Amino acid sequence: MRSLVRELRFHALSGARGGVHRSARATGALVLVAAFCSGCTVGTDYVRPAVVAPDAWRIDVRQAADAANTRWWRQFGDAALDQLIETALRENRDVVIAAARVDQFLGQLVTTRAQFYPQIGYSADASRTRSSRVGQPPLAPGADPYYTLYQGALSAQWQIDLFGRVRRQTEAAQAQVYASEQGRRGVIQSLVASVAASYITLRALDSQLEISRSTAANYAGTLKIFGLRFKGGVVSQVEVSQIESQYQQALAAIPSLEQQVAAQENLISILLGRNPGPIPRGKSIEQLVAPDIPDGLPSTLLERRPDILQAEQLLVAANANVGVARSLYYPTLSLTGVLGSVSTALGDFLTGPATAASLAAGIAGPVFTFGAVEGQVRSAEAARREALASYQQVVLNAFREANDALIGATKKREEAGAQARRVAALREYARLSRLKFDNGYAGYLEVLYAENELFAAELSSVRSFAEQYGQLVSIYRAIGGGWVDEADRLAVQPLGTTSPK
Repeated sequence: MRSLVRELRFHALSGARGGVHRSARATGALVLVAAFCSGCTVGTDYVRPAVVAPDAWRIDVRQAADAANTRWWRQFGDAALDQLIETALRENRDVVIAAARVDQFLGQLVTTRAQFYPQIGYSADASRTRSSRVGQPPLAPGADPYYTLYQGALSAQWQIDLFGRVRRQTEAAQAQVYASEQGRRGVIQSLVASVAASYITLRALDSQLEISRSTAANYAGTLKIFGLRFKGGVVSQVEVSQIESQYQQALAAIPSLEQQVAAQENLISILLGRNPGPIPRGKSIEQLVAPDIPDGLPSTLLERRPDILQAEQLLVAANANVGVARSLYYPTLSLTGVLGSVSTALGDFLTGPATAASLAAGIAGPVFTFGAVEGQVRSAEAARREALASYQQVVLNAFREANDALIGATKKREEAGAQARRVAALREYARLSRLKFDNGYAGYLEVLYAENELFAAELSSVRSFAEQYGQLVSIYRAIGGGWVDEADRLAVQPLGTTSPK
């Protein structure tokens, strides 16, 4: 597709001083027109879309007003966990990548904003030339066909932002910077929650492994005693086989748990930005203290969660890009100027007679584009609709995640309490069953059933306990808050600033 361009240009050369003055006056007139038009910015200014937030969460929970603004992971009371999180914030590769991404968008913003100002450059060259003696016009007899030409100049070019194209481009670039910064904060938010949740899972696996090893050791002792009783004719081979099955069941659980512990350590190592390896431990999972549930109505998520803020900034950028596309319908005004020196003798290069100057102003705009500009406008408007729908979807998903986490924390606490009471009941059941067996009032089958149930319940109880803590971590991940800023202070920072003036 071809565009017919209408161009008006005033041009003056250094050989005509009066022409330069006339050109300067004409250029000044165009600048005045540009200044008058520069207040016009194509496209609509951004207005935050209305969001219907729930009046309250689906479940009423005990809340702590400032918990969301502090380093909540310290409430667990485990120095090892605190150190792991601080290390991850310094060394995690995803945080480094996110910080570098912010710097990329900062560079693009600086490049875009540079269009507001004249672009000034320089050039210089020296050339040696031989002219043809029989060319047109022919060289005079006896004239030297060789000559040297020295040239140097300072140049300036400035495109006036008549209809706000550069302003909209800058608005979009700045929103992209803010969006990338919120993306970085989202990585930090996810990283802290992931390290905390992974550490809780690790300590739960440690506890389950300890229960399995302890149970296997107890069964091994019982098997040894029953082996001696079998040799003495006190018990039958059936009872020995029953105990053997218990022992092997406990042994079978150990390798799987050891494998899960190693895999969890490897996962945490990657979060720390390290090669897979062992992870230092602190308190056992039973010794950890449950953090308070942070305060906040659903509407506060719009200001707390980095992913919502990121989605909104992407919407701001998409809205500004519509203005950029629409500005293509309108003309552009450019000013150029050159001041330099041209001489065939080096000694005369910087003297007054060698001075050369040029001043020009040009205006250009489309006449027929056969849909080229219209296509870009349609594409930009569709991108804005997409960004709007994405923003709304992120908000809805945030409300869902927060409600899920709050309900999960409440229900997992109830489940963990019931599991703990079941373990206590089964422990008493196992004690009484063995006492009945030792006194000859019951067979070992009852003892076998009670102890198997106790073993499974102890493992399930630890798992429920860990899931309860995991849901508390999910609440902080879902609700966000000032704690992200607290974590940000410990994390890798972009090299530039994310608050351009």
